[in-house]
Amino acid sequence: MNILGYDWPRLHAALNDLPAALLFVTVLFDTGAWINKRESLRSAALWTLWAGVIGGWAAVVAGLQAEDAIDHGDAIHDLMEPHETWAIVTMSVFTVVLLYKLFRRGSLSRTEELLSRGLSLAGLVTLFYTARLGGKMFFEHAAGVPTAALAPEIQNRSLSHHHHEGEAADSAGTTHDHDEHEH
Repeated sequence: MNILGYDWPRLHAALNDLPAALLFVTVLFDTGAWINKRESLRSAALWTLWAGVIGGWAAVVAGLQAEDAIDHGDAIHDLMEPHETWAIVTMSVFTVVLLYKLFRRGSLSRTEELLSRGLSLAGLVTLFYTARLGGKMFFEHAAGVPTAALAPEIQNRSLSHHHHEGEAADSAGTTHDHDEHEH
């Protein structure tokens, strides 16, 4: 499968961040609307919830397809299964919140608003946990990096890498050659 130059793993990676950010912002907007009694924040919360749910389900579908497309062993697989489960749980929670708000046409009683807000907060917790599992797969186990690409990178990293005078390190520890020296 190739969509605009993306295979399933790359599409999953491309689709992950925006829906997660939108769902996070949904909870912030909803909380702000509750505290400040501002209709504009309540409206923003609903629109970001819409976009987050649609994008989140697209990321889930791409992730489910990516599972069979990436090289992986037991360590990645052991993280992948709960990552998938929690992604589906997270999206189901936010989908229920969205559908209920649409069903009620935004006219929720105080109790319904509190329950909706509580459910959204629970969804946010599961969102963070899902992201933690996905990050662990990628950053600690190189999920999505083909074995053929990983082997030469490991060899390259094992070579001694020295920086020349005049190279500065940024806050991430990455160095930049300001004097344009060759490594």
